[in-house]
Order: sequence, then structure tokens, then C-alpha cells
Amino acid sequence: MTIALNVKEVLETAIKAVDSKKANHIVALDMRQVSLMADYFVIADAASNRQVQAIVTEVKDKVLAAGGQVKLIEGFQTADWVLIDLGDVIVHIFSTEQRDFYNLERLWHDAPYLDLTRFLVTD
Repeated sequence: MTIALNVKEVLETAIKAVDSKKANHIVALDMRQVSLMADYFVIADAASNRQVQAIVTEVKDKVLAAGGQVKLIEGFQTADWVLIDLGDVIVHIFSTEQRDFYNLERLWHDAPYLDLTRFLVTD
């Protein structure tokens, strides 16, 4: 019998997977009070489309291995902006240029940032 991950475990797994592939500028927004779409957004960018795809693959693999669900991945082929729907956690992985253009943090400025220090590996 597989036990489903709770939202905090999905969030932690996703953040650690994004970090493990050396994504840039990782942030997580608490969306619970500002949107019905998801409880959390994880946002990061990468220098190349190949790195974007590697990050997305790592998130998918780690979440599935931990017992979570990947409901949808959109944008993988072009890898400019890939959305990974993990249910209550949505991960956005951008190319650097597209992240600057869309600036989701500005769009969702009412959402508080999470402290990621416990999730991220420091060199």
C-alpha cells in the first residue's frame, strides 16, 4: 500500500529536486491566501533549455519515487517555461529570459515567500 505525500512533503521534495540540479534563484510562494490554484508555487530558472529539462525531469522522478503524483507537465519540449502540476504544489521552471519577462513574483506580490534555508544545500 502506497501512502500519499502530504503537501509539505511534496513541496520539500520538489524544492530539493530543483536545487539538486543547480537551478537559479529558487523561491517558494505561499499561495493559500491569494489563489485557489495551489497552496504553493515553486519558481526557479536555468541558463539553458537543456538545464530546464533536466530540472523538470528531476522533479518528476523524485516526486514519483517519494510516492507523490505528477498531474501535468506543460512546456517541456520548448523548455522556456515549464509548469509541473503536483496538485497543491505547482513548480515553474523558466529559462532566465522568460522568468525576467513573466516575473511571477511581481504578479503574485501578495503571496508571502517561504524561508527555504532548511531545504537548500549550501556549498
